[in-house]
Amino acid sequence: MTNPSLLLISGSLRRASFNRMLAAEAARHFGAKQVWADLDLPLYNGDVETADGIPQAIEMLAEQIGAADAVVISTPEYNQSLSGVLKNMLDWVSRVETNPWQGKPVAIMSAAAGRAGGARAQYALRLALNPFQPRLLTGPEVMMANPQAEFGDTGRLQDGLYQKLLVQLMGKLRDEVRSARAVQQDG
Repeated sequence: MTNPSLLLISGSLRRASFNRMLAAEAARHFGAKQVWADLDLPLYNGDVETADGIPQAIEMLAEQIGAADAVVISTPEYNQSLSGVLKNMLDWVSRVETNPWQGKPVAIMSAAAGRAGGARAQYALRLALNPFQPRLLTGPEVMMANPQAEFGDTGRLQDGLYQKLLVQLMGKLRDEVRSARAVQQDG
């Protein structure tokens, strides 16, 4: 398989967020060309869409999703759900002409301070992604609790269990990319 491209999406805008670090660690295990999505987007507003159309940043993001062979989304958990940043991105992307998520291999993960590691955020994200019909992986689930203790000073993951889960999840994501490519070649 030629080297696939991977789009990384962090549900936190903070540059040094643990979810950004977790997605970067996943990308190292995936071993592909990677691109980071920029979710610093305007809030969805139907009046803005009617008056001005889809903002260029949203069109570019939809193109990035469509062009990527696979997507990794790492979400924080805010008030027992996914971040507003991720929900806003999904709302905007739902307004573009085509569905770039359709059939796209997607792996999700989370890093959150709570002891469940963002489990509720992942469930909410899965629910929000369902209408788009991606090839959403079911596991292994990577839900990192207490991420400040899991990352070293360099931003690299220290824990062997989370490394093992990421290796497994990224292996499954690569398999999904192979499957998606085979379907495209046959169709």
